[in-house]
Amino acid sequence: MAFPQQFMDELMARSDIVDVVGTYVPLVSKGGSYWGCCPFHSEKTPSFHVLQDKQIYYCFGCKKGGGVVNFVMEEENLSFPEAVRFLAKRAGMEVPEDETDREAGRYRQRLLDLNREAARFYYQTLQQPEGQGVRDYLERRKISRPTAVKFGMGASPDSWDALLLAMTKKGYSKRELLDAGLVVQNKNGRLYDKFRNRLMLPVIDTRGDVVAFGSRVLDRSEPKYMNSSETPVYSKRRVLYGLNLAKKTKRPNIILCEGNLDIVTLHQAGFDNAVASMGTALTVEQTRLLSRFTKELVLCYDNDNAGKIATERALQILNNSEFSVKVLQLPRRLVDGEYVKQDADDFIKFQGPDAFERLLSGSENGVEFRMAQVAAKYDLSDDEARIAYCAEVSELLSSLPGAVEREVYTVRAAELARITPEAMKLEVQRSFKRRSARERRAELRRDLNPAASLQPKERALRYENLRSARAEEGVLRLLLLDEGLFPPQAPLREDEFSSPLLGKVFSLLWQAHSQGRSVSLNALTGVLTPEEMSHITSVCQQPESARNGARALADYINIIRREAEKRAGGDIDPLLAATEKYKDKKGTGGKQS
Repeated sequence: MAFPQQFMDELMARSDIVDVVGTYVPLVSKGGSYWGCCPFHSEKTPSFHVLQDKQIYYCFGCKKGGGVVNFVMEEENLSFPEAVRFLAKRAGMEVPEDETDREAGRYRQRLLDLNREAARFYYQTLQQPEGQGVRDYLERRKISRPTAVKFGMGASPDSWDALLLAMTKKGYSKRELLDAGLVVQNKNGRLYDKFRNRLMLPVIDTRGDVVAFGSRVLDRSEPKYMNSSETPVYSKRRVLYGLNLAKKTKRPNIILCEGNLDIVTLHQAGFDNAVASMGTALTVEQTRLLSRFTKELVLCYDNDNAGKIATERALQILNNSEFSVKVLQLPRRLVDGEYVKQDADDFIKFQGPDAFERLLSGSENGVEFRMAQVAAKYDLSDDEARIAYCAEVSELLSSLPGAVEREVYTVRAAELARITPEAMKLEVQRSFKRRSARERRAELRRDLNPAASLQPKERALRYENLRSARAEEGVLRLLLLDEGLFPPQAPLREDEFSSPLLGKVFSLLWQAHSQGRSVSLNALTGVLTPEEMSHITSVCQQPESARNGARALADYINIIRREAEKRAGGDIDPLLAATEKYKDKKGTGGKQS
């Protein structure tokens, strides 16, 4: 939506980007700007740059950038209007909205209110005779009533339309129930409750809103677990079950598990720092959310193959991140002479909280876990297997960034393989050199193809005429650098730009200047997509001097015009043009002979 410009100018003046970003990212002042670890991807070395004078941010790692509104949109998973409202509330400002946008905001709130009412309905059902089956199930699972209340647990009746009827009686429409994912529609158009005869687990975000539901059957029917689908108020990639409670923990870390009921059991046992992803592997968005509350993660997935794969994927996402990562491997349990898998819920019930605390204290770090995974593939009593193990583990160890870290784990790998540390070190050094050589070759290929590095990251934004586009970028940089460089009349038309995006930005900046408004990247927020804004921010990060700016601007404009003229005459078939040119030369040559 288009908010009044006067309101946006005041909002930007009250929302200093360093203050806003600083509430999410620890920033260090350096060289007149601010640096920190990017909240949008995992990294240990800060590449996230905030420029207070320009009121923009840019990450040199993941290439995301923009103004303060873009940051809030990305970090809080909000639309442009929602991000503006978020900042306005923070600044104590009232948002002027037209009826359409007010309605959109009201509808989102309506869905959140509906979810809360549904949670109350399920909670009340649990206390009634219809909830007896779920109460029996909770008793079998040894989940106490205080714990059930703490998590807001409920019961969905064994009925096709109990929730549907209850919510429509409260004034909610069928469309709202569908959009909230609480009912589904069959091919005949009939609506019925999505969750029936299940234990209900409301999913509450860190703001305290009920955004979705998890559920579990009471018997052996399928699907055992059922979660809400994606809705306008819920994205499973951006939510962690139990984080609304775990964010208050006094423990130094957060435990990441697979299942919702694992979290319930752990909290009941005193481990109030446990959270779970909602039916998905760990995502970058979830790591960003976790980074607000802790810098140490403990992975505690199930001890079956799926759990090991999930652990490995999580370690890959967290590799080179700011997190200190440990892995808690649950032992298998002996049942009737056979070892079976167990999750955190099983372990607490059979071994007790003290045993889990001991495991937690002795949990291994990510490198130790991955080394153990490699070792498990080989019979280290066999010479050929030991050789193969050394080759694979050396590749793993060569990827460690620190020389001391490589040294420590190289010695451990040598002990396990029963070879000398010196031999293992040579193997790791060879792997390290091979890895470094591959990285140098890749860097050389990039250096030998500078045109590729000059192209936008997003394929849809790629330049067709790189010479013109570079000049177009220069025009934008100069105008943003010094408003005094704006000529009395627009020197270029938008259609003379080879890049539609750069032409669009030029027109927007010119429009702002002609109306006497501030010419800045913040003026583009809400007009450009996040991908477009990131690219324009990267353009503005490139060096440009205002000295001799008028001359540089004129040179850029001449290049753009010449390239535009070439394109205007570019409808001629190049093969036909070459043929005609050849004929002319041949004819001239004949006359001279």
